[in-house]
Amino acid sequence: MLFDTHVHLNADQYEEDLQEVIERARNEEVMNMVVVGFDRKTIQKAMELVEEYDFIYAAVGWHPVDAIDMTEEDLLWIEELASHEKVVAIGEMGLDYHWDKSPKDIQKEVFRKQIQLAKRVKLPIVIHNRDATSDVVQILKEEDAQEVGGIMHCFTGSLEVAKECMEMNFYISFGGPVTFKNAKKPKEVVKEIPLDMLLIETDCPYLTPHPYRGKRNEPGYVRFVAEEIAALRGMSVEEVAEKTTANAKKLFGIN
Repeated sequence: MLFDTHVHLNADQYEEDLQEVIERARNEEVMNMVVVGFDRKTIQKAMELVEEYDFIYAAVGWHPVDAIDMTEEDLLWIEELASHEKVVAIGEMGLDYHWDKSPKDIQKEVFRKQIQLAKRVKLPIVIHNRDATSDVVQILKEEDAQEVGGIMHCFTGSLEVAKECMEMNFYISFGGPVTFKNAKKPKEVVKEIPLDMLLIETDCPYLTPHPYRGKRNEPGYVRFVAEEIAALRGMSVEEVAEKTTANAKKLFGIN
C-alpha cells in the first residue's frame, strides 16, 4: 500500500482522463494521495477532489513563483479552508529563485505569512525549494517552523541539509528524480536518512520517474520511486511502502 504525498491531479493535464488516472493509481495500490493546491484555481479543484474521493486529501497554500499575486483575502481563505477535515497541510510554500516572476522579498514575506498561518491552525507545511536552500532553511529557523514540521517536497539537496531539516521536524520526500541515472546526490541521501523520516511522492504531472521520464507523470508511478528506494537501501518494496505510508499518516494525522 503506497501513499503519494504530493500530486497535482488538479492540473489541466488531467482534464481528459482524470478518472482513468485515479483508477490506474488504485490498481498500483496507491491507497492515499494528497492533492496540493497552490493558487485560487488549483485550491478550488483540490477541494472538489477531496469531496469526491474518500482516499484523497488536500494541502492548500500559495506557490512562491506566484507570491506576487497573493492577496490578504487569499490568505484568509486558506486559513478558513484549513478547518476542513480533509485539509491535512498548508502549502506548497517556500522560495523559488529559478523563475523571476515574483521578487525575492515578496516570496520571503508570503512564505513567512504562511508559516505563521500554519502555526495558528496547527497543520504541517509542504516546502517548495528551488535554488534557494540557505534562505529556505534560515526562514524555517527564524519562524520556528519546527513547531508544526512538515515535508521537504521533492528533496534534491545534500545530506547535511537533510539533517538540518530533520532536526526541525521535517520529513524528507523523494520523487521521480531519485530514479534518474545521473541523480547521484538524491541516491546518496536516500541511503543515509532514517527510515522514519522518509516519504515518497510523484509531484505529478511533473518529474516523471524512469522508465517514463519525459512523459506525463501520474500517481501510479510512485511505485517506481518506492522500488528505487528499496533497491538503494537493500529492502523490499513492501517494507518501503509500509513505512512511508505509516510516516505519511502520522504526519498528516490520518487514522
